[in-house]
Amino acid sequence: MTSNSSLAEALATGTVVLDGGMSNQLESAGHDLSDELWSARLLAERPEAITEAHLAYFEAGADVAITSSYQATFEGFAKRGISHARATELLTTSVALAREAASQAKAKGVTRPLWVAASVGPYGAMLADGSEYRGRYGLSVDELERFHRPRLEVLAAAGPDVLALETVPDADEAEALVRAVRGLHTPAWLSYSIDGRHTRAGQPLEEAFALAADADEVIAVGVNCCAPEDVDTAVEIAARVTGKPVVVYPNSGEAWDAEARAWNGRSSFAPGQVRAWRQSGARLIGGCCRVGPQAITSIAGTLAEA
Repeated sequence: MTSNSSLAEALATGTVVLDGGMSNQLESAGHDLSDELWSARLLAERPEAITEAHLAYFEAGADVAITSSYQATFEGFAKRGISHARATELLTTSVALAREAASQAKAKGVTRPLWVAASVGPYGAMLADGSEYRGRYGLSVDELERFHRPRLEVLAAAGPDVLALETVPDADEAEALVRAVRGLHTPAWLSYSIDGRHTRAGQPLEEAFALAADADEVIAVGVNCCAPEDVDTAVEIAARVTGKPVVVYPNSGEAWDAEARAWNGRSSFAPGQVRAWRQSGARLIGGCCRVGPQAITSIAGTLAEA
């Protein structure tokens, strides 16, 4: 397995392929994710299913597995009667399952470096009401930092290669997360969910990305869980404002209906778009919701072309 510094070096010299959506891969295998804990419920009930999902993406060409801890929080688990100690075990397990998938991929003949990114979803993901696509929770930066820090400490201690601070809708929450990763000795990427040239909460991307420009812990910035058509401009802004490698993993282009807990519309994701993203500065490229292994294979193939 590779080291944290090796991942940073890989971003400095080339392009790294991320995986696709965890939830759609689990659903395609027949698992019900209608619960408020979403895929995090399977950490306790069907951990082998999560390993299988990670393995499918590694075999499809992904270099990085993003763990199933996006919606795993102490507060969310407590609502289900899960103790703090057990929640700590489950968060740690999320990293171990991705490591196990990497080991299985190696045993099956995958020879390229493989990394594990520990997913840290926004505060709104714990609420399970779609507010991670709005932000503006009514909490201060200090309050958000206090919410995120305990989970970050557990995930960092589990030994991932990087912390994925992802689907962040609000620059205030990004500021809290950048503060919260200080002193954890684990690099992180910061990825916003956006609407055009703004965060979901309405802040200009120039201001939002600037929050991470001088943070040594943050090795990449970018966007995820957004429409593919919003990526091009965001990549250019992120690269220009921060000078860091850019991370990009949009949705399929369909829209999430939080009330119905369903996706609507048609896919607008085309793997060939990644050429332009890389040219603009993207170095971590994959897919988010509704982007599966077949699309990741296409992305990896496109990026491998001369």
